[in-house]
Amino acid sequence: MVNPVSTIRNLGPATETEFARAGIHSAEQIRDLGADAAYTRLLESGARPHFIGYYALVMGLQGRPWNDCAGPEKDALRQRFDRLKASVKSTPPHPHEIERFLDRIGIVAPKD
Repeated sequence: MVNPVSTIRNLGPATETEFARAGIHSAEQIRDLGADAAYTRLLESGARPHFIGYYALVMGLQGRPWNDCAGPEKDALRQRFDRLKASVKSTPPHPHEIERFLDRIGIVAPKD
């Protein structure tokens, strides 16, 4: 059985669309790749790096809510995120639904 990406906790339709652009069409593919490889594929497809999206993916694969990440664990994930981001050659970004949402609720994502 193939489950949609959005069946992973913390991931919704916008993230599912982003993964589809990266050639990832199921939750099983993400689980098989793991968070870092799946997120790298997103970046390689032109998705703009976003730390919250990355750690929401990591937490979701662990079955945890995205806001469960804090302290030293969050610091370690930030280091992993920064390494992933640095390892991917820059490609022209396309708009992220999450950025529009964050702007709408008054949270401005830092420009990386």
